[in-house]
Amino acid sequence: MTQLHSLEAAMGRIILAEDEEISGTIASSALMNAGHAVGWLKDGKEVLAAMVRRPPNLAILDCNMPGMSGVLVLREMRRRADLCEVPVLMLTGRTSDSDERIARFAGADEYLTKPFDLIELVQTAEDLMNGKRRRLS
Repeated sequence: MTQLHSLEAAMGRIILAEDEEISGTIASSALMNAGHAVGWLKDGKEVLAAMVRRPPNLAILDCNMPGMSGVLVLREMRRRADLCEVPVLMLTGRTSDSDERIARFAGADEYLTKPFDLIELVQTAEDLMNGKRRRLS
């Protein structure tokens, strides 16, 4: 395997749904610096439409977004044959156990709260894309 070929195999296509400028910039930069392609959108309806056009290797969703909340996007993903297997990381400011339970019940594979650790974000994203962490169905 050539160096270029191994880089392509390691790179993932990630869609980031985040309406906060600072969180979006920090998260997308960390993931891109780790070698991943990141599409960052700020509206839940736009996120879902983008994923329908081209399913990503990972979706990172914020619970609170304009247009459509992250949990509603997640529920729609789990209903669709073309998106039901895409791993989902919820990255949110909602820190209560009940918020996490709601997201996991809707189909979230992992749940990180803000403020987040960049190393943990990248490691969790890569683990999800490599199938190392998945929700219990």
